[in-house]
Amino acid sequence: MNPLCCIAPVSVDYAADHHHHHQPRSVAAATLSATPEAAPPQPTPPVVSGVLHKWVNYGKGWRSRWFVLEDGVLSYYKLRDGGGESGESSASTAAARVIGEGDALRRAREDAAAAGKQWKPFGDIHLKVSSIRASRSDDKRLYIFSGTKTLHLRCETEEDRNAWLEALLVAKDRFPRSLMTNDFAPVADIMLSTEKLRMRLLHEGLNETVVNECESIMMTELLELHSQIKSQQQQHSVLVDRLRQLETEKVELERTVVHETKEREAHGYVNGRYSDFYSVLSGGSASESDPDTASQVADAESDEDEVTYFDTRDFLSVESLRSASRRRELVTNGCNALESIGDSRSYTAKFTKYPIVERRDKLPEPKEKEKPIGLWSIIKENIGKDLSGVCLPVYFNEPLSSLQKCFEDLEYSYLVDNALQWGKQGDSLMRTLLVAAFAVSSYASTEGRQCKPFNPLLGETYEADYPDKGLRFFSEKVSHHPVVVACHCDGRGWKFWGDSNLRGKFWGRSIQLDPIGVLTLQFDDGEKFQWSKVTTSIYNIIIGKIYCDHYGTMHIKGSSQYSCKLKFKELSIIDRNPHQVQGYVQDNRTGKKVAMLIGKWDEAMYYVLGDPSAKPKWYDPMSEAVLLWERDKSLNQTRYNLSPFAISLNELPPHMLTMLPPTDSRLRPDQRHLENGEYEKANSEKLRLEQLQRQARRLQEKGWQPRWFRKDEDDSYCYLGGYWEAREKGNWDGIPHIFGQSSASTG
Repeated sequence: MNPLCCIAPVSVDYAADHHHHHQPRSVAAATLSATPEAAPPQPTPPVVSGVLHKWVNYGKGWRSRWFVLEDGVLSYYKLRDGGGESGESSASTAAARVIGEGDALRRAREDAAAAGKQWKPFGDIHLKVSSIRASRSDDKRLYIFSGTKTLHLRCETEEDRNAWLEALLVAKDRFPRSLMTNDFAPVADIMLSTEKLRMRLLHEGLNETVVNECESIMMTELLELHSQIKSQQQQHSVLVDRLRQLETEKVELERTVVHETKEREAHGYVNGRYSDFYSVLSGGSASESDPDTASQVADAESDEDEVTYFDTRDFLSVESLRSASRRRELVTNGCNALESIGDSRSYTAKFTKYPIVERRDKLPEPKEKEKPIGLWSIIKENIGKDLSGVCLPVYFNEPLSSLQKCFEDLEYSYLVDNALQWGKQGDSLMRTLLVAAFAVSSYASTEGRQCKPFNPLLGETYEADYPDKGLRFFSEKVSHHPVVVACHCDGRGWKFWGDSNLRGKFWGRSIQLDPIGVLTLQFDDGEKFQWSKVTTSIYNIIIGKIYCDHYGTMHIKGSSQYSCKLKFKELSIIDRNPHQVQGYVQDNRTGKKVAMLIGKWDEAMYYVLGDPSAKPKWYDPMSEAVLLWERDKSLNQTRYNLSPFAISLNELPPHMLTMLPPTDSRLRPDQRHLENGEYEKANSEKLRLEQLQRQARRLQEKGWQPRWFRKDEDDSYCYLGGYWEAREKGNWDGIPHIFGQSSASTG
């Protein structure tokens, strides 16, 4: 506590008699201030200490720290894992109250006692200028916000958190009462007599003149002391006034921010164009904002000198997630309303209601037990070869072809529907953000998928008529060497097409896939976006759990006002926060960055308006992040970790047998047998089709051309049209039976 708080103002009135030889002076009057009725001193709260887990940074995560609460100041000390060097102040070693229990607390107290006064706190928080909040989403976490830092703390139990909250709030309530008292009370005069001093000096034989001089010296010293105390009193008053002013400004600013944010909600975009994040400053009531969403204006304080990455798991806006769930429900029901505040006008656009189509929600139960295979005999013969030339048993496959995987990229096509509507409202930036989220969402289904799709035969096709999503999709394998798959999709008000040439290498322990090709999304109003996919690697082919990762830079080029650049961060051995995607939207005309994108390709994507490079170094983007897209977390119990959408791709209702061309992937026998769990039949059919496929290169060299696509001037494949018309008529003349048998036998 500031020692100045205990000093009372002093005033001295020296009525020295300069004509002392005419009037002998026996008393020198000095008045010292004192309150007429001294208030009883408040009991000092006990020192509180204990071990809390503090968020350090994105590399270190949560670390244990020894915290000490004393005289309105919360200090914390570093602890080494498993004991070791640590400590606390001498006052804290005598703490009357310790919160928590367990080995961590025991080690911390032992280390603190050993270190004694030599250990200094690593940081401290003054509760007077801080706000204490409890997390509403985690009953073990609490937050302390100050003007310079934000402490994210986690207790072992909910009871420990409640105990800490009580102790902190008691200390915070007491501290301002001792400091922020009213102006000093009127003083009473206290007479200071110099009679004893005079008598002692006269007894020593000093004459009256010397005694008077001594008395004058004493009074001069007293007056100087009075002047110093008066100056300290004035400084103290200025400090108190300044604290009052800062407190008032903070409350007013907070109220202003909350008011303006609520106005934005009332007149802004329904789907969260503005962040629904109220607490820009600390100190608001719990009813105004969730501590989990509080703005970290002062760095999510890190006490380690490490490069940090935005953590989309620990610093998500809970309100943003809730509003995102509401928005997703609206989109699912086909009645999402969009509002714009452009020039104080408000207008609404509604999506077309799509019909509900019942589709299967699980794969057939396997008819056989899957047999283990010998990997080494396969691996040693194929290391370094092109992936298309590697013959792997059917056990390495999932019951989908690459043609169907192309359509799986459109699982979150509602993002494009949203982008269409935003563009119609004149908001090109929001359209660009949604297109970027759509491009990232195509990777979400790859998490947990350990098997590769079937490599299509030359001329193999796949159609997907999904009126429940407003989509008609068609794809065809248009080249065998190199392997190229082309696709085309018609949405409601937009078209999507592209081709993919995968350069794959099998390295024994991993498979690397480098995509070559451009994807194009064009809206009916003429705006076009183009991008290419990033590199994909599949690891632990031999030993360990198989997993995949996507890394590289994705450039989404817009033909209108904005383009986007996204960085897929490569997974490292020590990375605790994988699958990160970060980027920005840039104005094509000025080159200025206008928005930041952040998230994970297997979880969610968020955006923050503004130039990320102009933000302060300690800025936490998740404090203002707004949800763009979130992965559908529907659980399924399939053998291949297929999503509910992926499960529907290879479904073959009986009525479609006569409607599909003989080249459709759903009629491929080895893939159908694998789905049914008939592994022996699937393997034999796969070997037979691979023998047929070896003739494809010679067929292509003789001038074979794809049926539904043609190369354009820039060597990309464009859809010729006519497929859906032929399907309507059931006219498949000239379409070969590439699988070498009747489609009826595959049922």
